[in-house]
Amino acid sequence: MAPTGLWLIGARGSVATTAIAGLLALRSGVVRPVGCVSAQPAFERAPLPDWDEIRVGGHDVVDTPLEKRAEQLTESGLIPYRVFDTVRDRLSEVDSEVRPGYHPATHSGSQADAARAVSEDINAFARRHGLERVVVLNVSSTEPVFPSLAEHEGLAALEAAMAVPGRTVLPPSSVSAYAALRAGAAYVDFTPSPGIRLPALEELASRQAVPYAGSDGKTGETLVRSTLAPLFSSRSLAVRSWAGTNLLGGGDGLTLADAEHAGSKLASKGRGLSTLLGTEVTAPLHIDNVPDLGEQKIAWDHVSFEGFLGVRMSMQFTWSGYDSSLAAPLVLDLTRFTAAAHAAGRSGPLAPLAFFFKDPMGTDEHRLAQQFDMLTTWAESL
Repeated sequence: MAPTGLWLIGARGSVATTAIAGLLALRSGVVRPVGCVSAQPAFERAPLPDWDEIRVGGHDVVDTPLEKRAEQLTESGLIPYRVFDTVRDRLSEVDSEVRPGYHPATHSGSQADAARAVSEDINAFARRHGLERVVVLNVSSTEPVFPSLAEHEGLAALEAAMAVPGRTVLPPSSVSAYAALRAGAAYVDFTPSPGIRLPALEELASRQAVPYAGSDGKTGETLVRSTLAPLFSSRSLAVRSWAGTNLLGGGDGLTLADAEHAGSKLASKGRGLSTLLGTEVTAPLHIDNVPDLGEQKIAWDHVSFEGFLGVRMSMQFTWSGYDSSLAAPLVLDLTRFTAAAHAAGRSGPLAPLAFFFKDPMGTDEHRLAQQFDMLTTWAESL
């Protein structure tokens, strides 16, 4: 396969930096692809780009060099020192392909101008590296809930509104999605932000005949929920409540400490549970910022359920891990699968990639085993 471009929105964040360092380490052969779904034997016949066929660039609103960010993550225990020592010299090469990102607070002019600049950055990246296709993948911070506007319903109205100087008709994630589609790139949203999930942008994706996927990467607590919830429904055990608490530090902890930013994340995490259980259930969920945890994330769940003769029982579980370590290999997986889908002429929402998301597009299937079956069957068809 010809070289594939991976254009990361939020390219200097924890998830992106871990994914980039991991990709470089995989190329060098100093690590095994642990955590990479696409490296499993089930996908060995799928026409996926190899690690050394993926070129990386991106946008970010921060200017901390990738090498410095990787050094910080190494000190936090997220990236092993031997990996950092192996890849540090090549991080600057990737960093040279990172461009200043769009932010409405610092941009002057119209959102149409901003989108054109983003599109040109993507196109120039493709030209420099002789890429046949680019996958734009959003791993930036979760955005506050953005209001629904009438202009979101149709492409013509949206573009007219975007051309008005000073008007903010789209959140940054959707500006990036619009720009990606205009550049003819595939788009993947690893966040719960609006991104491409607006009728006008889905209309543009259809016109451009490009694939897209999302949203909100499934890496921790929801991954466990999507595995355990079918246990209760298949055994006819009535779940009465499913409460969860998430403790996290780092950039995510700081971002999600704000209620406006946390709103979309909480909605995304909660949407699939009732589908999995087949009924509405009381499911309070809290996210708390604990700076001392750094890059670590802890989730605690309490499930109250009813068995035969109305006997009340409960289950609890605790999940502790490094979210970026869990997310980074999925970023690489999604790049490989989406690039293969684009090369095969697929377009529209990639429902078989639901396996990777809390709130998948194109399907209502949330059961992890069934999602994996969908993924393997689809990959064989490529």
